[in-house]
Amino acid sequence: MEMQDPSLTPGGEAKDSTLNAAAAEVVAENTMAPALDNVNDEAEAEIEDIVAEAEKGAHTAESLIAAAKALAEKDGADINTAEIRRLRQLFAQLRSAAAPVAAEGEEAPAADPVQTALDEEFAAAIEAARARKAEWVAQQEAMRAENLARKNLLIAQIIALAEDTDNVNRTFAQYRDLQDAFNATGDVDPAEETAVWKRFQEAREKYSDNLKINKELRDYDFKKNLTEKQAMLASAEELLKMDDVVEAYRQLQELHIRWRQVGPVAKELRDEIWTRFRELTADINKRYQTFFEARKARETENELAKTALCNQIEALDYSSLKTFGAWEEMTQTIMQIQEEWRKLGFAAKRVNRSLFARFRRSCDAFFNAKAEFYRSIREELGNNLARKQQLVQEVEALKESTDWRATADRITAMQKEWKTIGAVPKRYSDEVWKQFTAACNYFFDRRKKALSATHAAENANLKTKRAIVAEINALVEADMAKNEVSAALQALQKRWQETGYVPMREKDALREAYQKAVDAVRNRFAIAESRARRERFEASVASIEGDSDKLFREREKMMRALEGRRNDLRTYENNLGFLSSKSKSGDSLVRDMERRIERLKAEISEIEQKIALIDSKL
Repeated sequence: MEMQDPSLTPGGEAKDSTLNAAAAEVVAENTMAPALDNVNDEAEAEIEDIVAEAEKGAHTAESLIAAAKALAEKDGADINTAEIRRLRQLFAQLRSAAAPVAAEGEEAPAADPVQTALDEEFAAAIEAARARKAEWVAQQEAMRAENLARKNLLIAQIIALAEDTDNVNRTFAQYRDLQDAFNATGDVDPAEETAVWKRFQEAREKYSDNLKINKELRDYDFKKNLTEKQAMLASAEELLKMDDVVEAYRQLQELHIRWRQVGPVAKELRDEIWTRFRELTADINKRYQTFFEARKARETENELAKTALCNQIEALDYSSLKTFGAWEEMTQTIMQIQEEWRKLGFAAKRVNRSLFARFRRSCDAFFNAKAEFYRSIREELGNNLARKQQLVQEVEALKESTDWRATADRITAMQKEWKTIGAVPKRYSDEVWKQFTAACNYFFDRRKKALSATHAAENANLKTKRAIVAEINALVEADMAKNEVSAALQALQKRWQETGYVPMREKDALREAYQKAVDAVRNRFAIAESRARRERFEASVASIEGDSDKLFREREKMMRALEGRRNDLRTYENNLGFLSSKSKSGDSLVRDMERRIERLKAEISEIEQKIALIDSKL
């Protein structure tokens, strides 16, 4: 049934042309209600899917070619030009990133035949998709032109019926068929839509106004139209409750199309039913606008958050990272920032792509630097592995040795060196470490078993050497002649040398006790010898007393001996300054050096006394 504005009378006569024009304008305005930001929801969803895939970095030339071919296989109605543009942009970005750059002053590198073939294959697929889309568009344009011609013909036929006022009963059914045929005819060019609908509306109004339709048929028509429009009002009220605001808006446009296709209702109900439909339309449009304003606010928040993440990742300084651990720690930081990025929704269209490109550049810069670091230390890792493998071979060669002390010292030194060698490639690290430690443990386990068997022998040697020290100490008080004591001492010293090792913890103390005992025996006879030498020297000087030449030569001889002893003393004292007594072996050497110094001092004192005796005779 036709749609009339509220100014029409039940008899079909136009009472106010101004109201007619106003009602038609309101209907046209609601019919062509603009979508905010010219949003084509289905196309936008597809574009956002493509952008999301691009942000995942999953595209390759082959995958983009496959996508272009799949697009070309679609029906023309399903091909979105935004998809074609996006595929071309992604392919261009991919090719630009992979294209070799010639150094300054050098010729541009020759084109890669494989890449050229991929370019041609992609261009062919895109061109096929564009051709199919263009063919479909041309078909649609031809169909809309044909629909326009048919609708104009139907309008002309309705006007002709309106002018035939003598055949009401016979033309009404034909009039309804013409309306149904008009409504069944497809879309026309959008630029002609409003004009052709107005002409159709005017033709119907002319028919209703100029013909005296049978009252029974008219009342039936009004009642049927009222039922349909009330159903559409109920549908509009349900749209207000829908959670999907975009879908509610789309269905509202369909209701507007149906509303225009349904004819008028009784005049007393026209204002009421039209006002209610217009109010529902305004409410749905307001929800739609509010939805996009809220989405814009979210996009602004996402823009600020993504900008902050870009600033955060750009502020990271990884130029001084020198170790695997430092790089891995920084990698975890980058991955956490990327995870935060993935949780954010889209920013505004004008900045979303540039923000992603900025973020991607920062991430790529880090991972490229990390890859360069790993490449730079690959040689160092290889050298470290070679040295550790060499140490493994050395310790493998020594693990069967029975030279416990020397081998243990060497293996200990190798263990210390192992700690100073840097990292090796991860896939070899555990294996080479297990080989090294297994060989070291094998030797030290053997050494431990072998040394446990020597402990008893060392303890026995300790008892023997302690007994020898006691016997040497007994010689100090023994009532024996010097030659007897000397022979006994030599025999005890020989036994000492022939006795084996003692426990390490007792070695230095026992050696000190032994040396003190030997020195005590020697000192006992040294005093007597010194007294005898002095008596012999006094007798010798007395024999040449009065012969100044002989006395002088003797004095010169003593002076040379004195100078020699003094030089030796200075040497020992100087060497003593370089020795350390922090270790047990160092302490033993210091004490030995001190004993020699004391003996030199005693000899110097004795020589000085001899010189003084000669001087008293001159």
